[in-house]
Amino acid sequence: MSENIQARYQKALDYIYSYVNFSMTRQQNLSPENFDLTRMFALMEALENPQDDYPIIHVAGSKGKGSVCAFCESALRDQGYKVGLYTSPHLKDYEERIQISGEPIPRLDLVDLVDEIKPYVAAIPRLTTFEITTALAFLYFARKEVDIAVIEVGLGGRLDATNVLTPIVSVITALYLEHTYVLGDTLPEIAAEKAGIIKPGVPVVLAPQRESTGEVVAEIAARQDSPLTLLGVDYQYKRVEASLDGQIFTIENTGGAQLANQEKLNIHLLGPHQIENAAIAYVALQIARQQGIAIDNKSIRQGFINTKWSARFEVLQREPNPVVIDAAHNPGAAVKLRETLDEYFHDLPIWLVFGVSEDKDIEGMLAELKYRVRKIYCVRAAHPRAMDAEALAEKSRRLGKPVEAIENVGDALEAALKDASEGAVILVTGSIFVAASGRIAWFERSLWSDNAK
Repeated sequence: MSENIQARYQKALDYIYSYVNFSMTRQQNLSPENFDLTRMFALMEALENPQDDYPIIHVAGSKGKGSVCAFCESALRDQGYKVGLYTSPHLKDYEERIQISGEPIPRLDLVDLVDEIKPYVAAIPRLTTFEITTALAFLYFARKEVDIAVIEVGLGGRLDATNVLTPIVSVITALYLEHTYVLGDTLPEIAAEKAGIIKPGVPVVLAPQRESTGEVVAEIAARQDSPLTLLGVDYQYKRVEASLDGQIFTIENTGGAQLANQEKLNIHLLGPHQIENAAIAYVALQIARQQGIAIDNKSIRQGFINTKWSARFEVLQREPNPVVIDAAHNPGAAVKLRETLDEYFHDLPIWLVFGVSEDKDIEGMLAELKYRVRKIYCVRAAHPRAMDAEALAEKSRRLGKPVEAIENVGDALEAALKDASEGAVILVTGSIFVAASGRIAWFERSLWSDNAK
């Protein structure tokens, strides 16, 4: 990349991040009043509503929505479609958020689009970084004439910046307590916010839920006259085989008017929760087919095999010490992480590199992992909401485990690799920012080791 383009790219990022960025704001400083779709509707109207130019699969939820998006995108791409994918946050580079058929938006294209929308942004007070990013994605997909887009909700659903679109199918994954300052203190309240993506008459796919959350979503779908398909009721799935090389599961339509033959699918993403995510994606694609998107099960099978989604129980090394990166950012996700660790690395001790944002349920997350953990390295990701390593260490010591505060994630990873007993698991987890930093540090370490040989 030329120096001129790199300078323009950095200037574009500085512009985008110069606006209000709620992802960088402490949760207790937020309130529902911070989120208002009026601004986003005005911006989309000024840009001539590019989000209306292509069909969309819209995915909300507390856990797994990124993986569901990845499965859907990969299957549609295998079918031969030009597929837009919008997710957040990014692991390394901003342009990862906006992709077409697996390729991030070129930096020059991003720069040009930013320059183009500046006058429209200037005319609308109080726009946010996420709203501008979402507008850039919608506009880019329209300009490149994608055949279909898969759009991940950022926060919540009802008031999320992505909720200015009307999809061909809405998807809601597993729901947990999260972002309570904005979404509510109970699961039913959070379910109501997530279900805010449901549009009149648009089909909905819902993952299995706890407590009364499923009933809340069903009531909202009924009010919107939106057909509801329940995973675990209308479609049954079952895991057949699992190893570190991947998983196989079966799924069949058990509740529809036209019953389908049982389908066998293979995925490389690990853990029982990824079977559920793949099953949700499968159902969403079946509903999309009913909405006019031609896709055959052969492309779904191959697309699922090809699906990659980094930092989600990603095993970077198997021997001599397994190294696992996972973006488990709440107690619900920590449960899934523990279950997956128990399955693939049963009884192996864990050296834990751990860092979270200040507003997370730290005790709840550590409680799920404490029985296997031998030592904790508390870190601080390069993020304004990240908890200080020393403060996190103070909380972590309540577990009665050895704890060391090491600010830098890469340094903590190196310390864990040096200290861990032979065969022990090195686990980097907490926020997605810690997972991203650990992943980057690992590959930089590998590059250094290769060059040193």
